[in-house]
Amino acid sequence: MEGRAILRDVTLTARDKRIGIVGRNGSGKTTLARVMAGLIAPDEGRVEVCGVDVLKDRRGALGAVGILFQNPDHQIIFPTVEEEIAFGLTQMGRTKVEAAAATRAMLERFGKAHWASAATHSLSQGQKQLVCLMAVLVMEPALIVLDEPFSGLDIATRMQLMRCLDAVEASIALITHDPATVQGFDRVIWLEGGEVIGDGTPDQVLARFERQMQIWGGQDDLSDLTG
Repeated sequence: MEGRAILRDVTLTARDKRIGIVGRNGSGKTTLARVMAGLIAPDEGRVEVCGVDVLKDRRGALGAVGILFQNPDHQIIFPTVEEEIAFGLTQMGRTKVEAAAATRAMLERFGKAHWASAATHSLSQGQKQLVCLMAVLVMEPALIVLDEPFSGLDIATRMQLMRCLDAVEASIALITHDPATVQGFDRVIWLEGGEVIGDGTPDQVLARFERQMQIWGGQDDLSDLTG
């Protein structure tokens, strides 16, 4: 049985440093994030980040694009922090000695050298998300895709992690349902029903997006409830 098309006719070229991607639940945001990171192959077309085909060149993709998921428990696979951070580097072809040195440097950069041997399962959600962020940053990708990674965190932790991201040199593509999060970004893309229906500066897109959310939110018909 054929599945439902999640994204349709999405063609995007981006050189912006900070890009927000907004839309309702079920609009295709997470699917787009996974396609951008090379985790899902589109039925048609291709995805290139800095000249790297992220589907055909998986090792090259690790240095081109990193992704941070909404739930860090879906991303963390190793029992200790240092193993989790070093894994991506070994996948890129670094030696164990090189990966260990880069891991130590990354932990020291965030003042978390004492976390090296800590059990990942013992960390709080915010701490786990920081470990995932460090595991992405250590590979020095050109683009970091963030799939609502702070939605389950308290306001203070979210603000702290956002400041960490503001300081990185990589380009950022942030998937969110909260327009305030991307108000200061360079560009905002609005997805609805798997299609791009808005693309421009925050001032051009977010006001229309918020008005439409108010309209949909004020309707009593729940037949199109997206989750």
